[in-house]
Parts: sequence; C-alpha cells; structure tokens
Amino acid sequence: MFRKVSRFYRKLFQSEVPTELPVEVQHSEQEQPLGNVVIVPREQHNISRQLISENALKVLNRLNKQGYEAYLVGGCVRDLLLGQTPKDFDVTTNATPEQVQKVFRNCRLVGRRFRLAHIMFGKEIIEVATFRGDHEDASNDSHESRQSNTGMLLRDNVYGTIEQDAVRRDFTINSLYYCSKDFTVRDYCGGLQDLRQGVIRLIGEPETRYREDPVRMLRAVRFAAKLNMTLAPETAKPIVRLAPLLQNIPAPRIFDESLKLLQSGYGYSTYQLLREYHLFDQLFPVISRLFTPKTTTHKAMPDNYMEQILEQVLKNTDYRIKNDQRVNPAFLFAVFLWYPLTELTQKLVMESGLPYHEAFSMAVNDLLHEQSKTIAIPRRLTIIMNDIWRLQARMTKRFGKRAYVLLEHPKFRAAYDLLELRSSIEKGELLTLAKWWDEFQHADHDEQEAMVKMLDKEPTRRKHSPRKSHKPTKDKAKQ
Repeated sequence: MFRKVSRFYRKLFQSEVPTELPVEVQHSEQEQPLGNVVIVPREQHNISRQLISENALKVLNRLNKQGYEAYLVGGCVRDLLLGQTPKDFDVTTNATPEQVQKVFRNCRLVGRRFRLAHIMFGKEIIEVATFRGDHEDASNDSHESRQSNTGMLLRDNVYGTIEQDAVRRDFTINSLYYCSKDFTVRDYCGGLQDLRQGVIRLIGEPETRYREDPVRMLRAVRFAAKLNMTLAPETAKPIVRLAPLLQNIPAPRIFDESLKLLQSGYGYSTYQLLREYHLFDQLFPVISRLFTPKTTTHKAMPDNYMEQILEQVLKNTDYRIKNDQRVNPAFLFAVFLWYPLTELTQKLVMESGLPYHEAFSMAVNDLLHEQSKTIAIPRRLTIIMNDIWRLQARMTKRFGKRAYVLLEHPKFRAAYDLLELRSSIEKGELLTLAKWWDEFQHADHDEQEAMVKMLDKEPTRRKHSPRKSHKPTKDKAKQ
C-alpha cells in the first residue's frame, strides 16, 4: 500500500533549484488512489524530536499507548520541514473527541462546526482533531455534516480514516503527517512536491472547497505571503469571483483572521495579495471606497493618502515584529480607519451643519458600526482607538499646561505615532507639529518650559460684552 521515497528527499529542503519528482513506484491492482502515500524515513528528513514540543509528544505517546493512531499534522510539520519554529503543534487521531477526553484529564471539548479536543498544559494548548471523513458517508445522527445553500460547511463532524482526513484538509502543504512511533513523514496529497516547488495548492476542486469555507481564500494568500510562495493557477483563478462569499462568515471569526493576516510579520506582502485578489474590499469596505477618486469629496485628502498610510503602517508593523517589539492591534486599526473617519466627519459637517467635535463623535460611532459588519473589533480595542483619534485634535493645542497634560496621557505615544505617520504623508504644518512633539517629549523640564513659551500665545479669555449699568432708573431715583 505504501511506497518509500528515494534519496531525492534528503535534499528536498536544501536545494533552491527546482527538481523533478522521482518516477512513481508501480502499485498493485488492489491499491486505491486514496491510499497512495509517500513515506519519508527519519534519515531522509530534518524533523527531530528535540524540535517538537514535549507536551505534543506526551499527547502522541499516550494516545498510541491507548491503541489509537496519532500524528502531528498541518502547519507544524510544514514549518519543521522548512527549518522554521512552529507557533503551535496540532495532533490528529482516529480517537473521537469523547475518547480523547477520557484519556486526558486536562482536556476540554470545543467547537460545534468542527468538534475538537484541547489538551491544556498551562499556557500551551495541544489541539487534537479526529480524522475527518467523506461527507457522502454521513448518516442522520449528531455527527452529520451540514452545508448552507451556498455550499458552506455548517457542521463537519464526519469521522473517517487518515487517508480520508488527508484529502479533507485545505492545502497540500498542510496535509503532511509526522508519526512519532517510527519518526516518518507521510504525504498523501503531493504536499512535499508543492513545498519543494513553492506552490500553494488547494486539495480538491477549488470552487467547491472555497464555498465550503470562504476563509480558505484568506488562508491561501496568507500562506503565500508568509512562505514566499505562489498560488497554483487553479487555486487562484476563482478567488476574485468568490470573494463576496466572505460576507457570510461571522465578523468575530474574520477579526481573528485579520490579526493573522496583518500582524504576523508579513502584513505588507499579505496586504498586496489581498488587494490583488479583491479580498481587502470585503474586509474593509469603508477603506476601499477611498481608493478610487470618484468617492473622494474632500480636497484636503487626495486618494493616495489612504494607500500611503496603509503601506507605511504595515511596513512598520512588520519591522517591529521581526525585531521582537510589541504591536497593538488597536493602533493598527486606528491608522487603517483614520482617513475614513475624517472623510465621514467632513461629510456630516457639510450635510448637518453640526460643530466639528459633535460630527466627529457621531462619525466615530457610525464608522465603527459599519466596520463591525465585516470585522468585529472588540470594545477593548475600540476604546483605545477612540482615545488615539481624539488626541489628534488635542495635540494641536499645546499652550499653557495642555502639553504637559497630554504627555501624561496613557495613549499619548500611540497618538503621536499616528501623528508622525500622517505628517510623513500630508507634509506641511503636520511636519512642524510632529517635530515639536518629538522634541518636547525628549526634552528636560526647563527645555519644555522654553518650548511652550516660544509658542504664539492665544487669547485665554473671551471678550465679554460691556457690563450693563447699575444706575437706578428715574422712577427709582424719585422714590
């Protein structure tokens, strides 16, 4: 049933020049295509148990001792083969979630759409999934697979064999299995070849797989950006046409995916692919409207401001992540939505005649409400975003004690970073303002006092109308 590989795989991840796969071994008449698997022995791959989480090995060993099959699967195997450090380790097994829970006391079952077992080891969670089966084998019981009218999977708890599980996974490079019993790597779908050639390829018919789970379109471009690979032509072709299917995905799930897309160290290249395949329009419709000149109504904001600030903040975020610096999603979203916010504020001022600060507050609520339809940004982040936005106006008022008060604000640094980004794009007076704040926050107390005194003084009191005379009237005088 199995066919072993030649010494070709020893150099699989060392050479940069594409190499053809070895000639396939002849199969017996009784062997089914679904059972074809390439087995790479330990001496021909670079995965060592020392590189695998001890907790993941505990899960594998205990499941094997209980008589179950268990393998490392997916991104952790892919990353180990590429010489990278996996973010987490996932396990797949023929044990059902309930059986897994009986083996591990530190286990909890999660999910309805995909029933999973989470094995808790302090902060580390080892996710254990049961082999997925063919939907045609589903029966009318609690594990039945259900689909929506658009073909999206609403429930996928049909269990099967490892061969069926392999073809149920999304991409060939994620359908690689590591066996801790014999230390082999198993490939059922040609993932090793695609990994070698740098190709992201969906398993199965692309349109069907995208309809089953539209988030796969986002995952395709994310892996292409992260691994510096290209999408296979048949995998890329339906994306632009099927991109609107993302509107059917719950907004909280899209929020989680957006963080993986934009805050994993390769946000700028991911953003370029999102734009190329019209996926960014589905995630941020309030932003994409500003990309075209037809919708820009305010002359002070040319349409390229939006694109420039997105590119710059994503490049900055990638740089910080690569240098192990902290990043905050609230700041990223605040930058993303700044120009849509100012555009909407100007529109409200012109249409309703409201004072700017009232129109600004209304615009904040309206913008966040509209954005939440596609990406549900949590309230803990929108509160920070609101502070960053409001400080933009306050930072123009530096007289008296105001500069000192703003400097002590918890979100001053994030607000200043946004101001600096804006100044690098808009130039003009913003450059002078950003430079002043940069010098002020790094100056000592005496220098700060001198900087404030040098500012042109603005009137601190309003001119009052002349006070009315308190002289008694003629009638009162006669009395």
